[in-house]
Amino acid sequence: MKKTTIVGVDGGATKVSAWQVIFNHEKKIFCLGDHNAEGKYADIPGFLSDFTPVDVAVQFKELAEGHIRQTDEEKQQETVYVEACARAILKIARATAADNLIIGIGMPGLKTADKRGINVVANGPRMLHYSDLLEERLRLENIQLASPIARLGSDADYCGIGENYAEDGAFRPVENAYYLGGGTGVADALKLHGTLVPFDQTKSWLAKTWEMKYTDGRSLERFCSASGIQSIYADLSGMDIRELNAAGLFPPQIARKALEGDEAAVTTFRAVTEALAAIIYERLETLYCGWQKTFEFMNPNRDALAGDHPYRGSWFDKVILGQRLGQLYVDEAGQKVLATPLQALLEEKIKHSTCLDDKARKHYAQVSQFLIPSHLREAPALGAGIDAFFSWENEG
Repeated sequence: MKKTTIVGVDGGATKVSAWQVIFNHEKKIFCLGDHNAEGKYADIPGFLSDFTPVDVAVQFKELAEGHIRQTDEEKQQETVYVEACARAILKIARATAADNLIIGIGMPGLKTADKRGINVVANGPRMLHYSDLLEERLRLENIQLASPIARLGSDADYCGIGENYAEDGAFRPVENAYYLGGGTGVADALKLHGTLVPFDQTKSWLAKTWEMKYTDGRSLERFCSASGIQSIYADLSGMDIRELNAAGLFPPQIARKALEGDEAAVTTFRAVTEALAAIIYERLETLYCGWQKTFEFMNPNRDALAGDHPYRGSWFDKVILGQRLGQLYVDEAGQKVLATPLQALLEEKIKHSTCLDDKARKHYAQVSQFLIPSHLREAPALGAGIDAFFSWENEG
């Protein structure tokens, strides 16, 4: 019998992270395997360290015109990104002695019509032929695929898939849940009435976190992503991000500085806690009552949200904080400067809500019972592998 290995890949701005994904046929659940590999773009010959993305407005204009003019620099960078991914996958294929692979990949950006390339992306090259080039590169190494790469998915959707089908997934035992993952960016995922609901299907009544504008005029993404929290501290402390990176000052270390009384760190976590409470309360409120016009939008031309929706009157069984935000929530310092004050702020908002009725307020009375951290490692890579397995299974 052939040995098939499932590989889930999380494609980021500076590297890809590939993981072996294991499917337990008896329990019908998934988990990460023992093998993982990273591919850093900067390690690949031909990497353009001074690469500048095409202006996003130009990217959207070319997309609307139906004629994307991929630059020579984008083509070169695409080749580099593909090579980094191929090398990571090859390491797992060899470590598992696989005869063929099922590959799932999550990548940022607006995908091509066939979902196998990227048409628009803010912080990297447009990669129109990513899947084709990757498959060809793997063929050169005599790597067999159980089926072609079905799609390049989004890390947000893959976080939700991971939480729903993984052994330790927080979506598994509940009917309604919201996931807020904070890493380099922010990931929103939903499970409603027992079914995963991609945010792209809720855009008429529920906005993604990055779309909403906080009171300081910046995206709410800044207050829940690890890079955003770091940037807030950089602004307040007068330090450059590069200085913080060199000094090893990331959100967990900044939380510890807050405990020690560092004024910039204290102010950072006060701002983060207030914004997170506002985001989470908006989710509770919008699900139960419909959109209450809590925030303005980063895009002033975004369509207004509807006040009614099919799930109105429901409440979340769980709200899950994932990725590095979830890790920070349970970190020893994070519990004191983030988790405890966040729970207190949310309890106050719920207690004094003019939207939630007595039943809803009672359901949400114990914030520590419904606001929980994710226990999944590498949720986007896990979800990518799961999605690829389901696509392969459906083909068969």
